[in-house]
Amino acid sequence: MSIDLVKSREKRKCRVRLKLRRNNKSLRVRLSVFRSNNHFYAQIIDDALGNTLVAASTNEPLFRALKIKTNNIEAAKKVAEFIAERAQKAGVGKAIFDKGAYSYHGGKLSAFADVCRQQNIID
Repeated sequence: MSIDLVKSREKRKCRVRLKLRRNNKSLRVRLSVFRSNNHFYAQIIDDALGNTLVAASTNEPLFRALKIKTNNIEAAKKVAEFIAERAQKAGVGKAIFDKGAYSYHGGKLSAFADVCRQQNIID
C-alpha cells in the first residue's frame, strides 16, 4: 500500500471515532470492526476502562469447524451471530457501531450491522 493510502485510511478512521466520542453521551460500549483480505474481526470495547469485553472473528477454531469461507458476507453474518451471543452472555447492553475506515454500503459491513441490529446489539 502506498503511504498516501495509509494516511487517508487513518484520517478516515480517526474522523469516525471522533464523531462517535462526541455523540456518546451515555458512555455506551463500542462495537469495533476490522477487515483483512482473508478474515473479519469484531470486538466490543469499553473505552472508559480500556478493556475488550467480547471478541469474535473468522480466525478462531469454532468458526473453522463450520467449514465456511472466511472472506465473504456469510462469514460476516456468522461473526455477528457469535458476537451477539457472547455479548448477551457477558451482560453487555447496546453498543455504538464503529465501522472504522471501511465503507458501510453494499457488503460485509452492512450485512454484519443488519444481523447485529436483529440481535439488538446496536441501534
